[in-house]
Amino acid sequence: MKNIGLIAGNNRFPFLVAQEIKKSGDRVVCIALKEEADLKLSEVCDKIYWFSIGKFQEILDTLKSDDVKSVLMAGQVKHVKIYSAIKMDWRAIKVMGSLVNKKADTILGAIANEFEKDGMRLISPNVYLKHLLAEKGLLSGKKLSTSENRDVEFGYKIAKGIAGFDIGQTVVVKDRSVVAVESVEGTDECIKRAYKLGGENSIVVKVSKPKQDIRFDVPVIGIDTIYTLKENRIRAMIIESNATLILDKNEALDIAKKIGVTIIAI
Repeated sequence: MKNIGLIAGNNRFPFLVAQEIKKSGDRVVCIALKEEADLKLSEVCDKIYWFSIGKFQEILDTLKSDDVKSVLMAGQVKHVKIYSAIKMDWRAIKVMGSLVNKKADTILGAIANEFEKDGMRLISPNVYLKHLLAEKGLLSGKKLSTSENRDVEFGYKIAKGIAGFDIGQTVVVKDRSVVAVESVEGTDECIKRAYKLGGENSIVVKVSKPKQDIRFDVPVIGIDTIYTLKENRIRAMIIESNATLILDKNEALDIAKKIGVTIIAI
């Protein structure tokens, strides 16, 4: 039995990871980020500590004191937090001061290096969640028309382009035109903005980065995303097979089928 460190952000993702770690026979030592994490995480973790995002040295020391050798990250931490007045300890200041930019990959890569310096390996949530990866094919809803498939091809190339620049991983397209591009706001907010700008029957394309580091920032959708698609009258959502996690997968796809949301993994 190993102690696995879980750095927990918001939403359902940390809960599912914690549950799967425990099913495997390992113990969950959770670092719950005060600015993001759900109080109910204490119900699914073996140990839980609450820290502000900026208390990096204390986080490292706490995990080491519990003999944690492997750490994973799960749950969104809003990128906007980087620009807010978070009090940072000396270790966090050192890391942030060393960055060439504040792109998500740059920040997370630097954090991963700091864990390794302290004898801890950052691992991918996929180690425990492989069964939640999307399989290739029509997962729910109706097939696309020839014209809609051309929108998919158009959107896929653009989504891969912006993902390569670490701008975002989602675009919304309609009639071979870009309606919205994801930035720091996240996928669901991008979808809502697309409906306001382009109306109904747009197509959402969400991809992995060309050189995706699966230790962090894995593409994820879930039940909330399904309802957001329905509420904003999206024609279909396209995701990448074997690269995108569908949280609460069976339930999410059942809901998508019942409410008529088309999801396709390519």
